[in-house]
Amino acid sequence: MHNAASNAAKELEIADIALQINANDVIEAKVVSVSRSLKLEDQLAYVIASVNRRLEEQLEEALRPQGLPLEQFRVLSALDSTDGRAMGELAAAVLIDPATLTKIIDRMVADALVYRAPSPQDRRRVLIFTASKGKALYQKIKGVTRDQQRGLLERLDKTQAEELTRMLRGLVEG
Repeated sequence: MHNAASNAAKELEIADIALQINANDVIEAKVVSVSRSLKLEDQLAYVIASVNRRLEEQLEEALRPQGLPLEQFRVLSALDSTDGRAMGELAAAVLIDPATLTKIIDRMVADALVYRAPSPQDRRRVLIFTASKGKALYQKIKGVTRDQQRGLLERLDKTQAEELTRMLRGLVEG
C-alpha cells in the first residue's frame, strides 16, 4: 500500500490534471504531463514572455522616431478608447502598477500630452484626459499597432489567430 501511494505521489509530481465541465454538465478530465526537467526555452511561460518581449521591441522601434516610450503610447491608446480615466482604471488597462503609472503621467503632463482634472461626478476624484498635443501625436502614430497586427496575421491564418487569441485570453482570465 505504501509503495502504491508513493508511486501515485510520484505520478502527480509529473502530471497536472485539468477538470472542465462541458456543455452537458459532464466533468471531463485531461492529464497534461509536465516534465520536471523542462528546459527554460521549452516552458510555456518563457515562450509567451519571449513573444511579448519581441512584440514590445518592435513597437518601441516603431515609436522611437517620435520619441515616445511604449508605456506612454499605451496610455494614449487607452485614453483614445475612453478619455477621462481614473489612475487605478488606467493602470489596469495599460498593465502598469499605479506607482509607476503616476511617474509616467507626471512626465506626460510635463510634456503636455495629458492633463489631470477632477471628475464631474465627484470632484475629489482625479481623472486623466488626453491633451490636444497628445491627441495629435496619437493620431499620427496609432497605425503602428495596426501594422504589427497585420504582420502577425501574415504569419498565422485567421482561424489560427482567433484560436490563439481565445486561448491566451483564457489564460489571462483563468
